[in-house]
Amino acid sequence: MRNHPAVVLVAVLLSTLSLPVSLTGASVALPDIGRDLDAGLAGVQWVVNGYNATFASFMLATGALADLFGRRRVFAIGLAIFAGSGLLGAVAGNIVLLDVVRALAGVGAAATATSASGMLAHAFQGRARARAFSVFGTTIGVGLAFGPSIAGLLISVFGWRAVFAAPALAALAVLALTPLLPESRQPQAGRIDWAGTFTFTAALLLLIFGFVQGPELGWSAPVIVAAFGAALALLVAFVRVERRRAEPMFDLALLASPRFLGICLAAATIVAVLVPLLVYLPSYLTTVVGMSPGAAGATLILLTAPTLVLPLLTGVLTRLVPAPVVIVTSVAVVAVGAAWATVLGPDVGAAALAGPLLTIGVGVGLSIGLLDALAIGSVAPGRAATGAGMINTARLASETVAIAVVGAVLASTTAGRLADPGFTGGLRTVLWSMAAVALAAAVLTAVLVRRGALRAEPAMSAYPGGS
Repeated sequence: MRNHPAVVLVAVLLSTLSLPVSLTGASVALPDIGRDLDAGLAGVQWVVNGYNATFASFMLATGALADLFGRRRVFAIGLAIFAGSGLLGAVAGNIVLLDVVRALAGVGAAATATSASGMLAHAFQGRARARAFSVFGTTIGVGLAFGPSIAGLLISVFGWRAVFAAPALAALAVLALTPLLPESRQPQAGRIDWAGTFTFTAALLLLIFGFVQGPELGWSAPVIVAAFGAALALLVAFVRVERRRAEPMFDLALLASPRFLGICLAAATIVAVLVPLLVYLPSYLTTVVGMSPGAAGATLILLTAPTLVLPLLTGVLTRLVPAPVVIVTSVAVVAVGAAWATVLGPDVGAAALAGPLLTIGVGVGLSIGLLDALAIGSVAPGRAATGAGMINTARLASETVAIAVVGAVLASTTAGRLADPGFTGGLRTVLWSMAAVALAAAVLTAVLVRRGALRAEPAMSAYPGGS
């Protein structure tokens, strides 16, 4: 079974399943974590933001490491870090330790995700690759769809600590399979872009710090102003560093392609709507509506269930409709769902939320897998993991900043309590803003991918009708 593509697929899918479960599970557990560890809103937010921030920040570096030193090796290291951090989080006795190990878990998740995508692209070719990435997208959907309900069940039976222990144990099981996986790497070794890694990571972390701590310390506080200023300066430095490198880890030249830029914009916009709702809607349903954690998790299945089946139908859909049209439509559908979701209120039930949540889910499901295939196919095979890191960085940076911004809005409207009065009005403001941003992004994406629609998409050679 060594070097068999099926073994690669199983290992990648099992690891991929645990990553979104870790995110959505932590989101459902936030109210219980705050009460048990006597933590304020800012400290609790870092349970999610710390994980997402390091996940996004280290995507570029771990993708480059995987290409240069071996995807299987980086995959195994990432799994070990993710599993160890999850087990430490399960026994954490204070919010500071939990926040630290969650940030470490994000590093492991980044290494696992980028190397997994690279291994998948290396193990499969042509139509088989398209099918593999369709199943890959469905697996992400499964993690998103059932993560909240699984977390609610685990919390009800074992307490919030099981939310971190369960994905860690799953990662250990995958780690046992790594000796059976083939090794692959970039044919010509290069140097690690440590300057780019540092500037990007520090910029993102400082930006998130500013948004998370701003409501508590005051937006005009010197430390907050300094954080935003330093983040901007580091982003400028990152661009300059990458432009000067012969082989940058973040290929800014690729962003000059309207097609690739449109793919990244669509991916970033979709998750910027989906993930903040996965993080804060459970708290709203439990604290304002009065649902149990299990019921709140079950309600979120309405939001994520479409991601289970739609990725598998993407290949069929793109035989009838050009891939760029599907991408633009998915962003527009998400915008409609976000506007519709403003019907929420203290007396809202699952039936009233079904329409808007399912609509957002359809928009997300249409894009999962398709966007990844387009992005992976846009780079040379030897840079597959780096290419995956670029689009995933766009996703994760967008969702991390979105979570922080939404948290800042809700912290301001609720005086840091995430409860009414203020929670309903704040969440409605957030949803209207999401709808406006997503609609604008749909229009801009359409403009960017229009030229790409006239060319053959390398990644879509297995999707008849895709362009």
